[in-house]
Amino acid sequence: MDAVAYPDSAVIQFISDNLIPVRIPADDPILGPQFKVKWTPALLIVDADGVEHYRTLGFYPPEELIPSLLLGMGKAKFNQPDRPAACECFDRIIADYPKSSLSPEAVYLSGVSRFIESHDVINLIGIYNRLASEYPDSPWLTRADPYRLIKKSY
Repeated sequence: MDAVAYPDSAVIQFISDNLIPVRIPADDPILGPQFKVKWTPALLIVDADGVEHYRTLGFYPPEELIPSLLLGMGKAKFNQPDRPAACECFDRIIADYPKSSLSPEAVYLSGVSRFIESHDVINLIGIYNRLASEYPDSPWLTRADPYRLIKKSY
């Protein structure tokens, strides 16, 4: 990551604007076992209390690293629960990185977040519709398939 993703100016700016990066060796005697680091690079999104909300393993090119970090930030906000802030992260992936492998998951989580906030099933139907039209080969469409049944009865 040091050779490709981290030196990228967009990655540097994104991390500087949104995260507090901490680099810990995998063999750190306290934090390695605490966070169960078995492989590097391992990027963890943790909250102020040290609770892990998202983990990525392996190398990401810059154009996938930022969506991955946004997804982790969104999941942390989702769990807090700050669903509107989570939606902002998920929607940013969808808008700014529509070709990212993480965009279908962002579509799903954005719709779920909106449904939890509003209890309006139109959000669940929207998940299925968008995934079916924009990401038909995504496993996230399979996960959204039950929402197709809502669509038929709505």
